[in-house]
Amino acid sequence: MIKIKKRKVLLLPGDGIGPEVTREVRKIIEWFNKNKSLDFEIDEDLAGGASYDKHGTPITDEVFYKALESEVVILGAVGGPKWDNLEFSKKPERALLKLRKELKLFANLRPAICFKQLVDASSLKPEIVSGLDIMIVRELTGGIYFGEPRGIKPIDKGERKGINTHTYTTSEIVRVAKVAFDLAKKRANKVTSCEKSNVMEAGQLWKEEVQALHDKEYKDVELNHMLADNCAMQLLRNPKQFDVIVTDNLFGDMLSDQASMLTGSLGLLPSASLGAKNKNGEMRAMYEPIHGAAPDIAGKGIANPIATILSFAMALKYSLDLDKEAEGLEKAVQSVLDDGFRTKDILTKGMKEVSTTEMGDAIISKLK
Repeated sequence: MIKIKKRKVLLLPGDGIGPEVTREVRKIIEWFNKNKSLDFEIDEDLAGGASYDKHGTPITDEVFYKALESEVVILGAVGGPKWDNLEFSKKPERALLKLRKELKLFANLRPAICFKQLVDASSLKPEIVSGLDIMIVRELTGGIYFGEPRGIKPIDKGERKGINTHTYTTSEIVRVAKVAFDLAKKRANKVTSCEKSNVMEAGQLWKEEVQALHDKEYKDVELNHMLADNCAMQLLRNPKQFDVIVTDNLFGDMLSDQASMLTGSLGLLPSASLGAKNKNGEMRAMYEPIHGAAPDIAGKGIANPIATILSFAMALKYSLDLDKEAEGLEKAVQSVLDDGFRTKDILTKGMKEVSTTEMGDAIISKLK
């Protein structure tokens, strides 16, 4: 069998349950190396609070340069109460934001899929969420999280003022909208663009630029505009009306978390953060579960690794052009759920409770 060239995969387990769930992904990568002649070169290093504890910074230059040189970066989770009192620039989350910004990862893909085996785990009625399959495309490197000026400064009479600036340019809007339209063409051919054009000039620009791009290049895709607060309501009222939602950094942060809970657990859903493709069709990318570090359950062996495993499946698909292997891994996850295996977060009556490691092993057994 012909060996494929080595592809560098950088694992950044991070904090809390990050190392536990990332460990299961490493086992799966090693299984692919051994059984599918996929010669992944695995490296692992520190990020977040773990990096701060050892190096005094949430991400070192050495680790950042490793990320630059890797085809795929898999991040576990960062943060926790232990580091809450650090100055802003030293907080674990700055590692995540630096990677997104400096790697120019401008498009965050957040699928919200309700697995048929877990319909009862959702807090909504089964008929509302059964068959749910939404893709939220969030702009990741602009908007209020990065706009200048920003900061906290003293003002008159002993008061202070906090400043964050919400700003977008045409090019920032167009490039993420292109991602959304291209994804929709492979799905149900429908895009909903969300902003607050009724009260924000940046939202008005967003709406106008998305519409202009649609009219110029994507007339065959259905486009709807929706105010972000209405979208939040509609996600609870009738989520299956949506296919692809594209929105800015702030609203995307909130709407994607809301959509994820329609599925029953944060422990199930992956995400991809993608950059622009170069002339060779290659791009930088980072993949991570949407859940946090969950320090309250860290070390107990009960964390759900499925979101991180499915994040690697997204890496196989979007970064490595290994669609067949990605589909096989997704099917293995579905098969394990069919068999009734459940970690504590998705456990229901009559199902078999398994540990983090046991869930990973069960998925590998289905790959075989």
